[in-house]
Amino acid sequence: MLLDTSIRFPNLGIEIGQLGTGISLFGIEIAYYGIIIACGMLAGFYLVEWQAKRTGQQKELYLDFAIYAIIASIVGARLYYVIFSFDEFKDDLLSILNLRTGGLAIYGGIIAGVLAGIIFTKVKKVSFALLADTCSVGLLLGQILGRWGNFFNREAFGGYSDGLLAMQINKAEVASSNITQELLDHVVRIKGIEYIQVHPTFLYESLWNLILLILILLYTKHKKFDGELFIFYVIGYGVGRTWIESLRTDQLLLWGTNLAVSELLSITIVIVAIGIWIAKRTKIGKNKENKNRQ
Repeated sequence: MLLDTSIRFPNLGIEIGQLGTGISLFGIEIAYYGIIIACGMLAGFYLVEWQAKRTGQQKELYLDFAIYAIIASIVGARLYYVIFSFDEFKDDLLSILNLRTGGLAIYGGIIAGVLAGIIFTKVKKVSFALLADTCSVGLLLGQILGRWGNFFNREAFGGYSDGLLAMQINKAEVASSNITQELLDHVVRIKGIEYIQVHPTFLYESLWNLILLILILLYTKHKKFDGELFIFYVIGYGVGRTWIESLRTDQLLLWGTNLAVSELLSITIVIVAIGIWIAKRTKIGKNKENKNRQ
């Protein structure tokens, strides 16, 4: 019997029938997850090039950086995920190298990308703050598109919801570890098939990031100092991720606790980023005061 792979948004009246997780090309299975991540990286790079040109920079610098940033981000995203979910891999270490089924943590990619950026700008003797500002828009676009890989993988969803955007997924297609008792208590049976009804947190994050991207693009030419756009990205993304992470059923937990790593990290970086922003703006204000007195 053919597995029902449809995904439904009942309160929007939308049903996407027989939605697979990938395609077969010359006998090779290619996951939509990988295709979408690749498209997100490519689109993000082109947006960074456009932003560099828009702000009077040499776009060739960002082409050089993209090669290192992409490699570092993929490695960092995978390591972050593996570190906090090692039980999945301890019996088959080679599976760590299999990225086709998911398992990339965005925060790991961001941290690795920032480290790569610091090293790159030191070597090239250019401003890290300006590079971070310019790359923040590409990073956001990559995240906006990349989250749809989770949609095809039937992952990164939240607990039970009956809201406007509630999503129904065939229970048989979802990893049992991501199904909570609350979801089981609200299973929906349609034509003999059991669906779980969830918060589409991948969609929430994608939409949140789209709004943040638009705001940053609009503010670009009004920024007060290099690094401000990246600070706004960190604050905006961190605030959204704190809320969204609290809804998810597949949280990566701090070892030996029930604390979500990404939620704790989000709160921490938001507080630090706000502190840095206040300090920078205060310094700029004082410098203006001193100039006016002279």
